[in-house]
Amino acid sequence: MNNPRYVTAEEAVKGIKSGERVFLHSAAATPQLLVDALTARGNELQGVELVSIHTEGSAPYLDPCYEGVFHLNTFFVGANTRAAVANGMASYVPVFLSEIPGLFRSGKMPLDVALVQVSPPDKHGFCSIGVSVDITNAAIETARHVIAQVNENMPRVHGNGIIHVSAVDALVRCDSPIFEMKPPPPSPIDQKIGAFIAELVEDGATLQTGIGGIPDAALRSLRGHRDLGMHTEMFSDGVIELVECGALNGRKKFKQWGKIVAGFCVGSRALYDFVDDNPMIEMRDISYVNDTSVIRTNPRVTAINSALEVDITGQVCADSLGSKQYSGVGGQVDFIRGAALSRGGKPIIALNSLTSHGQSKIVTQLKPGASVTTSRAHVHYVVTEFGAAYLYGKNLRQRASALIAIAHPDHREQLERDAFAIFHRH
Repeated sequence: MNNPRYVTAEEAVKGIKSGERVFLHSAAATPQLLVDALTARGNELQGVELVSIHTEGSAPYLDPCYEGVFHLNTFFVGANTRAAVANGMASYVPVFLSEIPGLFRSGKMPLDVALVQVSPPDKHGFCSIGVSVDITNAAIETARHVIAQVNENMPRVHGNGIIHVSAVDALVRCDSPIFEMKPPPPSPIDQKIGAFIAELVEDGATLQTGIGGIPDAALRSLRGHRDLGMHTEMFSDGVIELVECGALNGRKKFKQWGKIVAGFCVGSRALYDFVDDNPMIEMRDISYVNDTSVIRTNPRVTAINSALEVDITGQVCADSLGSKQYSGVGGQVDFIRGAALSRGGKPIIALNSLTSHGQSKIVTQLKPGASVTTSRAHVHYVVTEFGAAYLYGKNLRQRASALIAIAHPDHREQLERDAFAIFHRH
């Protein structure tokens, strides 16, 4: 078994050719050294296609000076790619997160090179791909060449996100801190929403949640609960306290009893220290984590997801502002459906009632060009700081009434007039 030698980042990316498709490791695991080294070769290359989900750090390859050199096909739009998607330097690919590994494994989207970041090898030569297993396992399995940034700051995480050094074509040493994001404390409105969500969560439920003020507020409100589990696309710092207080122990789960199962995590160094060599944490391939047939086997799956706007029939737009792509489909539909199929499950869409400009997020109609992320047939609960609306089994007029009741009071009268005009046409 031949082990690759360590080289510089510049040497490692030297073999990447014009016209190749290159995968970039996700989220906090984005291999910035390799990204920068590849970008520095921009004057030698043409037509390099980059593929990724959301990445953290800078995205220098999206500078307009590299138009025609690099083009990003992204499965999820983040802060560092939003402008490029709007100006054409990048393109958004709508797809369920659970199905992206299948694009690689089926050969529908073959990869020439995978740029990844890993932990140092253990005594057996195995590296952990750390805090982002997600779609990266499939990329490593299928890419013709794998280039790994080996970072002593990358946690070794249990699960199936491992790679042997013999499967890597080039190793690059790195000692930079991996991307950290300490979530700000939840706002008073987030806390109100979190408290309403907590009222819906039963003891023994299996949670799916994400990152941000509302999920963190919900987790803080669950400290008095018992025997909670977690099977989630991703998690952040809010999980630590819930484990340490004993509320989250996974004892009622059917899949991976006692474990927190996830595809990736993003947060502070405290979070990365928490997941490092922690047998309670299992990072797994997202085609497994987000598979509705897996999700539904756990009891009382309570899926907490966000939205940019919800119309009065229950249609959810979570990934675009009108026709402007803001984020992505991600795993929302995977978990909303998985929770609905779970025994005692509760799919929840949670959002502030107002935008930062004072506009209502409960709307008569979605903005022109807006995408429907989650259909009205999928949605059971919608929660704002004014309460929870239960939509399942309700007709369109009943849904409108329930949603208007949790809209901001400043907008309810207009929403009621609009609803009357829609549902009382002659």
